[in-house]
Amino acid sequence: MASENSGQGGRNRLLAALTSEDHCLLASHLKVMSFELGLLLQEPERPIEYVYFPHQGMISLLAVMSDGQGIETATVGSEGVVGAMSGFGIRRGFTRAVVQAPLVASRISCTQFQAAVQQSEALKNLIVSYNEVLLAQIQQTAACNALHPTDCRLARWLLQTRDRIDTDVLPLTQEFLSQMLGVRRTTVTLVARQLEQAGLIQTRRGRIVVLDRKGLEDVACECYAVVRDQMNIALT
Repeated sequence: MASENSGQGGRNRLLAALTSEDHCLLASHLKVMSFELGLLLQEPERPIEYVYFPHQGMISLLAVMSDGQGIETATVGSEGVVGAMSGFGIRRGFTRAVVQAPLVASRISCTQFQAAVQQSEALKNLIVSYNEVLLAQIQQTAACNALHPTDCRLARWLLQTRDRIDTDVLPLTQEFLSQMLGVRRTTVTLVARQLEQAGLIQTRRGRIVVLDRKGLEDVACECYAVVRDQMNIALT
């Protein structure tokens, strides 16, 4: 479910990087809205209707197979945007976009966004630069899913979520985690129990609490630091 949000929502780093002139091309069309956990924002092969600039929360991008199964290939928070390639005339989605943590985002229709992009070379360059960062994250995640054990991947995933929503209390179910990681729910339960026994997290119904961030970083695979550093370099 989506609802209009009265907040100013000025935390998105891409919007903050725009000059006042370029921001004016978007400002009158942007609407700050709240979106519930699990809400589908975009489906593969479906027309892209809106572009989303997150301020709080997190969006997962998933590759979806013909049988409906999906696995997460990237996450987007306040550093990024979802659907921005529609600004170049791409009108159908390649991935499923789902709200991974309760989201506050600025939304603009893809038609209005494309009109703004056509008027600004700087906006075009910003989208291309971010898309390169997103592609790097997708490639790293693909390697991670293929090569790294589930406990390392889960630790990496929890840290990414913690960074995006800026709280130790993560509103996540084990069913949702199993979908994101592409593993059975029983596997997530087993691995989460191991992390809990090590004193790194605490599991409760519908949420996971991070108790020891440094300990999670020690368990997480190298992919967490690689993606984090790439993002920070690209957006400085």
